[in-house]
Amino acid sequence: MSTPAAPLLQVQGLARRYGDSRVFEGVDFAVARGEFVAIVGESGVGKSTLLNCLAGLDTWSDGRIVHAGTDLATLDETARALWRRAQVGFVFQAFHVLPHLDVAQNVALPLMLLGRPDPDRVQAMLGAVGLQGLEARLPRELSGGQLQRVAIARALVHRPGLLLADEPTGNLDPATAARVMDVLVEQTRAAGSALVLVTHSEAAAARADRVLRLTASGMALAPPAVG
Repeated sequence: MSTPAAPLLQVQGLARRYGDSRVFEGVDFAVARGEFVAIVGESGVGKSTLLNCLAGLDTWSDGRIVHAGTDLATLDETARALWRRAQVGFVFQAFHVLPHLDVAQNVALPLMLLGRPDPDRVQAMLGAVGLQGLEARLPRELSGGQLQRVAIARALVHRPGLLLADEPTGNLDPATAARVMDVLVEQTRAAGSALVLVTHSEAAAARADRVLRLTASGMALAPPAVG
């Protein structure tokens, strides 16, 4: 009998507190290569904070986060930034596109930072999210939905091992949201990445392999939707 492969991402006993105020604690879950996990929960329970911890952008009070055998707690700030640059794609709820770069430059940025320019890959990602023909536009010339798609293409362009997405379809119409979810899932499967997505969208959560519900006291498998 073969030994099961180790999870790509493993979270053990994770807690985040601000002084005496608890955000969450006792968070345990793992994500395999090519797996898509959606995280749901009430507003204010710390879903975005959890994503920031998984990316090493925020600190945590207790517990461990291990990605591909690397314990993030063992990395200093510089090493964590280099790990994030190579291994993480993050779709921020607030987009965080750079205003002085055009669409193509924003999407190409992760590849440029890694010293791996690849114009064909940039064009392929722009086409995948429906932004072909808008390469030379600046962010101020785009709608909210278009900015969201720039952020998604940028997060995927370097084929990251860990893809984190905070409400990635929140600014999109249903048809575009479905197309973007197709791209996210396809890229995750193809690259053998781990996709962790925070969402309030039932349609987005329904695409996941597992849906986990975050509460202040931990993480649990969410019950299946009814109807």
